Amino acid sequence: MTIVPRARAAEPLGFDLAGHPVSELAGPGTRVVVLLFSASDCPIANRYVPEIARLKREFSKQGVRFWWVFPNPSDTAPVVVRHNRAFSIDEPTVLDTRQTLVRLAHVTVTPESAVFEIQSGGMHEFYHGRIDDRYIALGQERPAARHHELESAIAAALSGNAIDSSFGRPVGCAIVPLQP
Repeated sequence: MTIVPRARAAEPLGFDLAGHPVSELAGPGTRVVVLLFSASDCPIANRYVPEIARLKREFSKQGVRFWWVFPNPSDTAPVVVRHNRAFSIDEPTVLDTRQTLVRLAHVTVTPESAVFEIQSGGMHEFYHGRIDDRYIALGQERPAARHHELESAIAAALSGNAIDSSFGRPVGCAIVPLQP
């Protein structure tokens, strides 16, 4: 599992919407960090905004910190500020300009999530994958999700239980690779 030191990194993990480096994702009292990979132009990711807000209401008082992560080069600060305002996103947001968090979390599409436990002075990857099974394939959606993998992963990380890893692959928009 990926281990990220909690101490401030020499290189930032990304930048906030004001252009300040983000080197720490956890902060005091944080037990679990959830990264939500998104793209402003991904309709599937945008459909999950209410679900993430619900999860934040449910888990934030238990030491869970949520971050929206925008890894695509076209998602500049002004674009993401407008996007967050339009979708009423109030969770912290990081622009993953070097796709450091993409590599750390092993994600390939938006929306995709990653859950990290905070222990032994670092962030330990606990889960990465889909938010739920609402989307079967591109263009194929269930009326409602039957399995809520991200919610289950957060609850398991908080309780110290293992998580079933037999979930399906996330469905969404490909993360645009950086140009060399």
